[in-house]
Amino acid sequence: MAENILSQEDVKKLFLYKNGDLYWKVYTNPRAPIGAKAGSFNKHNQRRYIRINKIRYVAHRLIFLYHHGWLPIEVDHIDTCRTNNSIENLRAATSSQNQHNKRLQNNNTSGAKNVSYCLGRWEVKLKVNKKQIHIGRFDNFESAQLAAIMAREKYHGDFAQHG
Repeated sequence: MAENILSQEDVKKLFLYKNGDLYWKVYTNPRAPIGAKAGSFNKHNQRRYIRINKIRYVAHRLIFLYHHGWLPIEVDHIDTCRTNNSIENLRAATSSQNQHNKRLQNNNTSGAKNVSYCLGRWEVKLKVNKKQIHIGRFDNFESAQLAAIMAREKYHGDFAQHG
């Protein structure tokens, strides 16, 4: 079971899936007895990691492989919560789609995604196919926020995240 060769069959032999977590079905070491929740939780990035044959995997990717039998470029958490690894909350995504489904960043100063204050007006910009596009400038914040929501829905579809 080397990296990139891990199959659905391999994952199902090693683990039992239950409520968004994987549990060991085989004995691997004293710290991971049969029936124990697999992996360790990293508080810094809010992800669970599981080691298999000295290779570290992110749990949500193994869960996706367990259920679907293949691995996409990225696995997106629909609700943006990295600790919610239930299969219903996971979907295949490109890197770009995964970026669209991000919450409002901590360093945002306007209070709305894709909205900034520039030269006395509210400006809306967003990325589409790796290019930044200008949606427009608005006299009030509410109009800019509405334009940003409509643009995200138009260009990002199911991956549009508004907050």
